[in-house]
Amino acid sequence: MTAYAIAHLREAAPHPEVAEYIERITATFEPYGGRFLVHGAGHEVKEGGWPGHVVVIGFPGIDAARAWWDSAAYQEIAPLRSRHIEGDIILVEGVPDGYDPAVTAKAMRDALAS
Repeated sequence: MTAYAIAHLREAAPHPEVAEYIERITATFEPYGGRFLVHGAGHEVKEGGWPGHVVVIGFPGIDAARAWWDSAAYQEIAPLRSRHIEGDIILVEGVPDGYDPAVTAKAMRDALAS
């Protein structure tokens, strides 16, 4: 099941370390089957607030996403970003093929009826 690393990064002043991080990040996730799905693109806020930027990296599964995050290669470059950009980063599994949200809704209704 596909998994994603999703980052909500706040605005920051350009810095040479951030440029180095961007130059080096792809080499850290490619060995784990990762690839950018969203990076450097504008976004349109429809509800709430979302100051800053969004980055999405897709992986073949949650184990690959975790292995990338925990890898020595990524941990070596992570401070290049985190020293200059505040943000929130999550790893999350996608839904399986054939996912039906009606099944989730039914389980919720059944639980409410109990």
